[in-house]
Amino acid sequence: MAAIDLIGIGSQSLTHLPPKLTSVKALLAESPALSSLPSSYTFPEHRNDEAFSDTNESIPTLDFSLLTSSNPDERSKMIQELGNACQDWGFFMVTNHGVPESLMKAMIEACRQFFELTEEEKGEYEGKHVLDPIRSGTSFNASVDKVLYWRDYLKIFQHPEFHSPNKPPAFREIAMEYSTRVRQVARELIRGISESLGLEENYIEKAVNLENSLQIMIANLYPPCPQPELAMGLPAHSDHGLVTLLIQNEIGGLQVQHNGKWVNVDPIPNSFLANIGDHVEILGNGKYKSVLHRAVVNNRDVRISIALSNGPALDAAVSPASKFLEDGRNPPTYRAMKYKEYVELQQSNKLDGKSCLERIRNTTI
Repeated sequence: MAAIDLIGIGSQSLTHLPPKLTSVKALLAESPALSSLPSSYTFPEHRNDEAFSDTNESIPTLDFSLLTSSNPDERSKMIQELGNACQDWGFFMVTNHGVPESLMKAMIEACRQFFELTEEEKGEYEGKHVLDPIRSGTSFNASVDKVLYWRDYLKIFQHPEFHSPNKPPAFREIAMEYSTRVRQVARELIRGISESLGLEENYIEKAVNLENSLQIMIANLYPPCPQPELAMGLPAHSDHGLVTLLIQNEIGGLQVQHNGKWVNVDPIPNSFLANIGDHVEILGNGKYKSVLHRAVVNNRDVRISIALSNGPALDAAVSPASKFLEDGRNPPTYRAMKYKEYVELQQSNKLDGKSCLERIRNTTI
């Protein structure tokens, strides 16, 4: 231990120091009667001061079975609706997707059981690098976050190589089936998005080498918070990748920015909440925009959400489709960058809106 770490300890034996708190769950176990938020979790700006939508606007809902319909008119209509949802909201609910509800619930339960493991057991997966295939931790990037987020997480690479923690015992089998089924849904959505942009159905698939796509499972645990109005589960951010598909237990907490105001997203049973990522914005040269969203916390219930991020292959360099650059009148808004470098850039820094996308914006336009 460096000498500076001993300042203020005095004659207290090092063996009597409290253990390192590695998660919000550990903090609450250490202080079960916690009634006020520690300063390290307190945000200076107040969420309640921000603008919320005062209308009953709700996120579009898309019937996935019509997107895969053999009836060309039904499919065409759904592709148009998908395009409208991408352009107007960047978010949409997906129903009739074919993934069994029992599997979705089993996945949530498996993640809950992981978060119930001891700190020592979860500590085996304390990742050292943002591209480690299994990482368990707290906040977003605790090494650079000035204020910690009220959130514990588990991140696992599911494709092109499948990974899984060894505990709980059923996790591997459930996650393998779940990620495979969700990847099939994501592929169809990506094909529909490609068509809705006026591109060939398989344009995006080929451009980003979707066969070797990086799929990451991000499980989030948001325990009850003593002062939720002062804390944040995750700050406003957009997602890297193409399409993220999210499920959650029956506790809300996600907010989406729409027309400059925040909208609460109420979970619909047996559905996915889908959103387009930064790389759809890049491919469409800005026609569709990835949208800011955030997670807020409450003082009553444990919220668990599971996002499956479906992105390009790690070695794919993603740039605007040539269709959007015709005649030289529309220069590329974004410069090409390998997906691996983009993920490293976002995950190594603090989560800050769309700052990562801004880093590759062409400023000479």
